[in-house]
Amino acid sequence: MQIAILGNQVSWYCDQLQQAARTRGHEASKIEFRDMAAFVNNNAREQFFSYDAEQTQISLPHFDCLIIRTMPPGSLEQVVFRMDLLGRLEQSGITVFNSPRAIECAVDKYLTTSRLAAAGLPVPATAICESSEAALQHFSQMGSDVVVKPLFGSEGRGIFRISDPDLAYRSFRTLERTQAVIYLQQYIAHPGYDLRILLLNGKVIGAIRRHGHNDFRTNVSRQGQAELYHPTDREVELAVQAAALTDAEFAGVDLLSPADAPDECYLLEVNAVPGWRGFQSATNIDVATLVIEYLEQKRNNKPTASH
Repeated sequence: MQIAILGNQVSWYCDQLQQAARTRGHEASKIEFRDMAAFVNNNAREQFFSYDAEQTQISLPHFDCLIIRTMPPGSLEQVVFRMDLLGRLEQSGITVFNSPRAIECAVDKYLTTSRLAAAGLPVPATAICESSEAALQHFSQMGSDVVVKPLFGSEGRGIFRISDPDLAYRSFRTLERTQAVIYLQQYIAHPGYDLRILLLNGKVIGAIRRHGHNDFRTNVSRQGQAELYHPTDREVELAVQAAALTDAEFAGVDLLSPADAPDECYLLEVNAVPGWRGFQSATNIDVATLVIEYLEQKRNNKPTASH
């Protein structure tokens, strides 16, 4: 196969995928969103390109598979164009992994949380609004102890906990002035760790327990420590359902149990561009190779696409 890996050129994950693809006899190239373009006219089929460091055009339909390893911040126009382009590439016959439909849902915390809640799955009490006045009302209703998160974001970036009313007022006013959407969840006191279950094609690859490092956030990217964990049947059931609701074939599902109710479990996030560095070090599972093997199966079983 010819494989394109859409991500940061110096990313460890891109390197892992490229190495796994080449080991299995495939060609693998790295590209970035900023270098992608489309050309449309009324005399020919739509054309899709990327550009290398020398600004040489690379025809994207040359690739069989496009693995998405990033969804960087951008303006509304940039985000809409990226999602539209991924959708058009998929329609052209390229296997886009995860699918644009899954990426669109999983990068949007509101859409993910609302889908999970609508299906009856347990999520923390969550408020999403644009005005600081509404955010302050929800802050009070949630016991004046909340976690504020960016609507788009990952690896714990931009997340902070607020339990002081004055600080909440200033924070919400700042977010409102910057035209941000204010996303806040009721803080759940936990025993210092949460769970990450990694899934591929609806099946559990493995799971880890992540311990925070002097921080309520447990992300390994923020110095959290990962250890091998064997999830319960209930935890597996929730993770599989959550991944299916976001259409993510490759997903990292985060779960959290309250300190005072360890038998309960909340779904925190479904990540359709999941990291696995800490997971791999704790489980010794070669995730990149599993991804490439799965893409081989998808391409072998894929019907011919109409353009």
